[in-house]
Order: sequence, then C-alpha cells, then structure tokens
Amino acid sequence: MDQDAMLAVFDDRMRKNAPPDAPGAYVERVGDVVRQTGPDTAWNGVLWSALDRSRVDGAIAEQTGHYTALGREFEWKLYGHDQPHDLADRLEAAGFVPGEPETLMVAPIAGLPAGGALPAGIELRPVTDATGVELMARVQAAAFGTDGTRHRQRLLAQLTEQPDTVVAVVAMAGDVPVSAARMELVPGTGFAGLWGGGTVAAWRGRGIYRALIDFRARIAAERGYHYLQVDASSQSRPILERLGFTALTTTTPYTYRPRPAIDS
Repeated sequence: MDQDAMLAVFDDRMRKNAPPDAPGAYVERVGDVVRQTGPDTAWNGVLWSALDRSRVDGAIAEQTGHYTALGREFEWKLYGHDQPHDLADRLEAAGFVPGEPETLMVAPIAGLPAGGALPAGIELRPVTDATGVELMARVQAAAFGTDGTRHRQRLLAQLTEQPDTVVAVVAMAGDVPVSAARMELVPGTGFAGLWGGGTVAAWRGRGIYRALIDFRARIAAERGYHYLQVDASSQSRPILERLGFTALTTTTPYTYRPRPAIDS
C-alpha cells in the first residue's frame, strides 16, 4: 500500500468530504474547518482542518463558540499530520483535554486472510434491536468499565432510522454476552469503519476479536466496500498488523466541555 496516497484518499473521503454519521446530524465546512453538528447523542466535533499559524486561534475560538452556544461537548479529532505543528498545544491552551492517542490503520478487504474458527461454545449474534443493544452495553461495561448510555442511544437510533449505515454484532457464550463490536458504513467513500470492539477479560486471547473482524469484513465486501478503517489502540494494533492493516498516522481526541453558565 502506498501510505501517503491512501492517507490522502482517507483525508478527502472520510474527513474533508465526510457525510454525516448519525440521524439528525449535519456536516458543514466553515472556512478551513469541516465539522459535524448533531443532537447530544451524536458525535459532535471537528473532522478536518487546513490551518496555518495566522488562522488557527481564530478557528479554534469559532468552534468553541459554535458548540458552546448549542450546549454541546465536542471533540477536535486531531491527526498526526495536521497543521500547524503546534495545533495540539494550541488546543490545550484553549481548554481542550487530550484523550489517548490511537493509530489510524487501513486494510484492503480483498487482501485480508481467512479467519480461524470461533472458540467452542461461542455464537455470533447480529444486533438489530434494543435487546441486542443492551447486550452490547453489558459487554462494554464489563470490558472497559465505561457508561455506554450515549453510545447505546446513538446505536439504537441508527438501527432504527439508518440501518444501512451500521452493522453490530455480539458474541454469546450461552446466554452471556462476552464480546461485541460495530461497523460504520460510510456511503460513497469505499471505507467501512470498525469501532467499539471489546471482549470481557476471561475470554480474551481466544480469537473472538479476530472473528468479529471477519464477520464485519464479509458484510462490508458484500455491500461493495473496499477498505476497512480502524482507530487502533496499542492492544489491537499488533493483531491488526498481522492481518495486513497498515498504519497511516496517529489520531488523538481533544475534548472541549463548555463551562456551565453562572447566574448573575
């Protein structure tokens, strides 16, 4: 894979010209920034920017003003090759809080190796309704210790209003959910994004994560998509590299939470 060429394609299709990814959300370009705005349950934030030192502080102020007026927490999704070089420092100075950096990885679906067998006693179950979403939420809570309320609401809205844009699956050990993941299908881009993959501790290292990738890759190929994209953690990156995924750059979420209004 020509990494520079693929990164340019990704920037163009998935950032600069990205379609909205949730019901009720819209994407717009404001100056040299592309952002998504939507309901509180949707992802709100900056997808792409092309800034220099003379414009960056004004652009940051414009985005914080936009989302603060709506009462929205939002994310500036910063990639390792974004300019200017000190954009991360400027975001922090403006009150943004950085999250854990991840690695943007991409693989051609046609080049992925065939997957192995599921562990004995594990069944993959497609998620199509509220019952399945609740099973996924149980996995997320057990695997990551996080409150998945917002993600649960967003996924249920997608399954109800835009079912062609999302695929979700849960791995069951009998009646117990032990792993789960979803895939975001971005129409017109050729890219399908793998998100939210998590397995409870007792079932890790048995091939379930790999099986969830295979499950989603087959569906993406059937629907005409050519590439899988992942924001990989340090734990998942080695697995993905063995499967043929290529690291293109890093990505770090910078979150801004509007200050509560003070009564006068």
